[in-house]
Amino acid sequence: MTLIYKRPEIITDEPFTYCPGCSHGIIHRLVAESIEELGIQEKTIGVSSIGCSVRCWKFLNIDFVQGAHGRGLAVATGIKRAQPDNIVFTYQGDGDLLAIGMGETIHAAARGENITVIFANNAFFGATGGQLAPTTLIGQKTSTYPLGREASIIGKPIKISEMLAPLETTTYIARAALNNPSNIKKAKKYIKNAFQMQVEGEKGFFMVELLCACPSNLKKSPVDSLKWVEENMIPYYPLGEFKTINKGNL
Repeated sequence: MTLIYKRPEIITDEPFTYCPGCSHGIIHRLVAESIEELGIQEKTIGVSSIGCSVRCWKFLNIDFVQGAHGRGLAVATGIKRAQPDNIVFTYQGDGDLLAIGMGETIHAAARGENITVIFANNAFFGATGGQLAPTTLIGQKTSTYPLGREASIIGKPIKISEMLAPLETTTYIARAALNNPSNIKKAKKYIKNAFQMQVEGEKGFFMVELLCACPSNLKKSPVDSLKWVEENMIPYYPLGEFKTINKGNL
């Protein structure tokens, strides 16, 4: 019998504790596959954030360091500078990366820190009850803005990929969605690119933004949550590679 697919060995036997339909499990698989295919498990160090993504250290059999809320990129900077031969990445949500951690994100990118960022954008503060996040869409209802986000009060959602791509110190910036098999396949390509460029010694900052479903806070079924991502998030957050430099043979 021909083996078509198997679970990546980097994924632990720990049962996933994410809500049904949550996209974090998909991201874990794509990260694990990329690390495994590149053969870098023993030299990779992950930095987990605060939020739903804090749990990733339980599910990926690699070295992890826990960062304080919003400080994942500061922690990762210290690790990469102290251990430059290791592959360092952060796994962060939108609240962690763009709310309390916005300063860390902008300055790490501006310094060109040689770190791969895996950014899960589900348009909420997911772990703490669905509060408004910097990525919440106009009109989107949250626990803190039950009538929907108003641009005149809160401003417009932040498009961090578009913000970071023009910087001279960023090397690879891409955005994918996890709403269907075709887009998941592209997400895998982008994630692997972002790791491989670090492996091959490319200098600069690498980030992959992933549009995710959060059924619990959307109060929708998993299927309807994916439809919501397609109909609402993708039109505002266009997909693709925003910047790629010196990719070599990728």
